[in-house]
Amino acid sequence: MSLVSEFLGQLTLNFGGSEEEKSPTVRPAEDFEADKDAARIETAIKTKGVDEQTIIDILTRRSYSQRRDIAFAYERRTKKDMISALKGALKGPLESVILGLMKSTAQFDASELKNSMKGLGTDEVTLIELVCSRSNSEMQEIKKVYKEMHKKELESDVSSDTSGDFRKLLVALVKGNRAEPSGVVDYEKIDQDARDLYDAGVKRKGTDVATWITIMTERSVSHLQKVFDRYKSYSPYDMKESIKKEVKGDMENAFLTLVQCIENKPLYFASRLNDSMQSKGAKDKLLTRIMVSRCEVDLLKIRTEFKKQYSKSLYQTISEHTKGDYQRVMLCLCGGDD
Repeated sequence: MSLVSEFLGQLTLNFGGSEEEKSPTVRPAEDFEADKDAARIETAIKTKGVDEQTIIDILTRRSYSQRRDIAFAYERRTKKDMISALKGALKGPLESVILGLMKSTAQFDASELKNSMKGLGTDEVTLIELVCSRSNSEMQEIKKVYKEMHKKELESDVSSDTSGDFRKLLVALVKGNRAEPSGVVDYEKIDQDARDLYDAGVKRKGTDVATWITIMTERSVSHLQKVFDRYKSYSPYDMKESIKKEVKGDMENAFLTLVQCIENKPLYFASRLNDSMQSKGAKDKLLTRIMVSRCEVDLLKIRTEFKKQYSKSLYQTISEHTKGDYQRVMLCLCGGDD
């Protein structure tokens, strides 16, 4: 059965990463009954015109493992694949969100990565966002799932779709060699790395990109936060200003994304969400990707940073820039107003 093969690989993958860091807006439902939910979804799909509201209300208020259990119950009950049934019943951006929720976070990221490298040309902006913002443990899960789903290594796909220093930076991040935080603060190493970043960039003519890549992809996040702070005592510019002066194009975007995520990842995603809703409507793909991929990870922290940065809640902003069922599903994932 298609669902079984799609989900079995995930059974051991839903517990990666440290739980204390998580701040999800979508949590497991209490008093959960998969059979009851499956019956309600079956009725919602069969209803003339489709009862989208019921589908949204159930699937945005269950964790991934609960949604998986509902899909198994649906298949037992109807002898049909629930994902195919949802695909046939829904359309447009709502369909993208609901099908995204039927994947684990790692599966969803793996699909988005594949889509960013599919066909003619690469969607570098999406590729940078996904590769530069994921932690070591997230990247290990994504690589495992990517191989299961696409029968290819993520590293080789990224390598064949990029070139030069940009390729070196992304491949280094995909390898996931970043040190884990340790309880010991090495002030000598912090000072040395800050000096090396300055010597490799602003201090000299041309940029020693290899040194930047090594330091920014191999040191722990907590160490790099202190390095970027120390860097200001050597350079007249902070790290982000230095990047803008030293590199351009995809390299500039990738290094800036990396530094933003190291300094404050929820703020980075808040700014991306703001970018997705700058015009009259919303950039559905970007909004969907961040809301679906972060709702069971850190969307609560992202919401807090959004309010702090833009003096308006994420909930309110989504309300103003979306409409209909898509608005409803986005607000449910947002999980409340601030």
